[in-house]
Parts: sequence; structure tokens; C-alpha cells
Amino acid sequence: MDCLIIGSGPAGYTAAIYAARANLSPVLIDGPQVGGQLMITTEVENFPGYPDGVAPFQMMDDLRRQAERFGTQFVEGVVTKVDFSTTPKKVWLEDGKEMDAETVIIATGASAKFLGIPSEEEYKGRGVSACATCDGFFYRNKTVAVVGGGDTACEEASYLAGLCKKVYMIVRKPYLRASEIMQQRVLTNPKIEVLFEHNTLCLTGEPKVKGADLIYKKGTPEEEIRHIEIDGFFLAIGHKPNTDLFADYLDRDDEGYIKVQGDSPRTNIAGVFAAGDCADPHYRQAVVAAASGCKAAIEADRYLKAR
Repeated sequence: MDCLIIGSGPAGYTAAIYAARANLSPVLIDGPQVGGQLMITTEVENFPGYPDGVAPFQMMDDLRRQAERFGTQFVEGVVTKVDFSTTPKKVWLEDGKEMDAETVIIATGASAKFLGIPSEEEYKGRGVSACATCDGFFYRNKTVAVVGGGDTACEEASYLAGLCKKVYMIVRKPYLRASEIMQQRVLTNPKIEVLFEHNTLCLTGEPKVKGADLIYKKGTPEEEIRHIEIDGFFLAIGHKPNTDLFADYLDRDDEGYIKVQGDSPRTNIAGVFAAGDCADPHYRQAVVAAASGCKAAIEADRYLKAR
């Protein structure tokens, strides 16, 4: 086949739309979560073309149907092995099926890191979020908590402070790991209260998050259980790009994000392109992922024509 796309988020679907319109007859492998990470949010209000907002499953279904309209074929399954050392590139699914393609677009995304407490999973979509830019708007004039002490956590807390009545930062260490300028922004913001040496035990409330039980100075004589009233709980302890599968072939940075050439989606392997959050440690927005999917499909078409 001419073009194989791995991943079914905004990047994968947009790549499929452009590749199909270029007569590349793309085949898209859904992956473990049809629709990608966007499916764990509650509503999408910042994607162009939906002035009243849209449910994530509806938006992703719209993108999927658009790709299907132009001839994209969809395959249910998870990729377990690849071989990019030859042309065509080889990809294997969990059932052992081998698929060969002249070009491959990787759009496997990145997964937010979670604390691992049981109530975290229970409240997903009901007050737990891993993206302040995506979901912060829903907490205007409310009280929220951000978990983390690095630059990302400080950025998320500062962003939320512009929307919310109060922002707690839950930091397990007695200091912030963020850069000096980000620390100052947080520590001088009257809306942000940093709770140093606190760990989250559990979330409480019905039907949505209404509070959090924290443990202060865990494992010391001063250990104490504390409770805070909150309406939202934001995780900012990092993301893990879903790229381990490609480690033997593609150049990646220290965190595992696929390295691309300049502002293009080209990787170090000719004919293999990366789009969306798997190659984007900075923005992690659906509209940016969609744009990169467009670029990947255009580059795949150019590569095939050049050959």
C-alpha cells in the first residue's frame, strides 16, 4: 500500500483525509483508543468550526467519517512490532498480521501521567483532567487543584489562575522544580496557594469532584491528613509519548518524543513521518495535532511522487 497511518486521534484522522484526497488509498490502524487522548475530556470548545462546543466522541466521529468519505480504510488493532529498515516498511498487528507500506505516518500520541490512585480513574471526565488549556474554561470562578511542581505545573496553575477563583498547587517536595521565572509567577500570584510536602490520597464528592484528601509530610512524625474543597483536579506531572515501539529505528529526545526535521514531520527514516503529540512536547492541542497530520500526508505524497 502507499500510506499506512498508525493512530486515530486528530493527527491520524487529518492525515487520512489529506492522504485519501491525494489518492494514496490510506489504511489507518485505530490503536488501543479510537479517537485518541481527546476522548477522555468532557467537551471540546477550542477546536475551530464548533462555535457551541462539541462532545469529543462527536468531533472524532466527524473526522473519521470525513476520512472514510474519501476512501480511507480502517483496521481495528494495535501495532506490536515494526521494521523500518527496508522498503516497503513492515508493521505487525497483535494478531500477527503483517502490513507493508511505502510510507508510514505515526500518530500514536502521548499519554498523560497519572498518580495511580483509584479515585483518579473513577473521576475521569467528572473533575479530573490532564489539560488545563482544554478544560480550564469549565472551571471559571471555581476552585481547582494542580498536581506537580515543574514548569508544566506552574504554567497550568498560572493559566487556571486567570480563570478560577482559587488554585491549589499540590507539590510533594518542599520546593518547586520549575525554572526561577515560573516559580516567581506562581509564588507571587495571590490566587495560587502552594501546598508543599503534600501527596494526594483520594478524591471525594458526588457526582463530580468536590474535594481531595491530602497527606502532609508523609512518613514523618508531623504526618497529617488534610482536606481541601475543590471543583476540579488537574494533573501536570508530565506526559509519556507512545513511541517505545519505534525506539530501534527513530531518533527520539530524552523524554521519548520523536525527533522531526525542522518544522516538517520528516523523521530520520525516509518515508516515515510523525504527527501529533508523539512528536510535540510543547502544545498538545487537537488543532495543532490536526495541522501536523495535514503536513505529514502532504510530505508522504511528495515522497512517493519523488520516488
